[in-house]
Amino acid sequence: MTTANTPVLHPDLTQAQRDCLEALPLSGNHLVSGPPGSGKSLLAAHRAVHLALTGRPTLLLSRSNLLRQLLRDTLRGLAVPGAPVEAATVHGWIQRRFGRDAPRTEDGWFDWPALTRRAAEALGEDEVAIPHLVVDEGQDLSPGFYRLIRLAAASVTVFADECQRLTETNSTLAEIAEALGRSTGRREISGNHRNTREIAALAEHFRTGGSQPAIPFRSGALPVVRHYNGPKDLADAIATMAARQPRHRIGVIVNSVRMAADLMSRLERAGLADEPQLYSSAATSGRYRDLDLSRPGVVLVHRASAKGLDFDTVVIADAESDAGTDPTSATLRMAYYVMITRARERVVVGWRGSRMPRHLEGLDGWVRTG
Repeated sequence: MTTANTPVLHPDLTQAQRDCLEALPLSGNHLVSGPPGSGKSLLAAHRAVHLALTGRPTLLLSRSNLLRQLLRDTLRGLAVPGAPVEAATVHGWIQRRFGRDAPRTEDGWFDWPALTRRAAEALGEDEVAIPHLVVDEGQDLSPGFYRLIRLAAASVTVFADECQRLTETNSTLAEIAEALGRSTGRREISGNHRNTREIAALAEHFRTGGSQPAIPFRSGALPVVRHYNGPKDLADAIATMAARQPRHRIGVIVNSVRMAADLMSRLERAGLADEPQLYSSAATSGRYRDLDLSRPGVVLVHRASAKGLDFDTVVIADAESDAGTDPTSATLRMAYYVMITRARERVVVGWRGSRMPRHLEGLDGWVRTG
């Protein structure tokens, strides 16, 4: 197995992305950070393909199953004969590596110290089968996970942005690097190739922590904050968007499973050109579990599963669900930062009720109201 760099250049990378990729040795642990739109998920897929060329098993991990599907589709376009890479969830990989009875804690997540002890006891066994691991959206996993994979992987490469920590089991960049060891290499990738200047400016209003990302070059329409009279009004507006932009992917992000189900029912009756899709983390298979994220149309997704995705238009459907939350809350601000930055062309923040939620007040200049 070689540890020298083996560059595989692809035309879909910018020069900065190529430079970042080529600067990563094929051995050791590495942490790459960058803002939304900088191409971290794409780089993670390319990095996994590079590592697979060493001949060692290579997995591209994410916490979210929906992101796993997106990464799987990306990998299909980068496949190199004889160097397969598998996209998997952390949950699925843990169960495969340690068994379906892998120990858990009271909160239902894995018992990382117990698994780390198991990994330490197995050191030196079946060396050839020890994989390279690449982790996307790594800020959503705990330091305990990184202490485990430091022992259970031949190398670890993590792509993360600590301004997007939406889970309770999250890590800062410093915590990830510490858990992976003092020799962990650190790299930053800049740029925003997804959002328009107007979308990025609104997202910046909600960003908490980190340095200010570079301003995108593209300009577009101002984001919209819109009041809806009820579910029918909202569904009709989404159907109109889909009819006016038939080739666009419209991501409808909700904070309520009930809201998602209601909107799905209404949109199915609206006769859209492309059948709407709904992702449910509770589904084990079928149409609500396996989505086609490449085709146009409407995709309904809970905000907990939106990380790493992108859409032409993003509709934040139920901002009123946050009306009782402190508008300065870091958790709330991170949620809106993530949701807004999923959009390439257009953002609509919708709310219902008699009074605009406090966190949407004072956005004059960043949005127009409708």
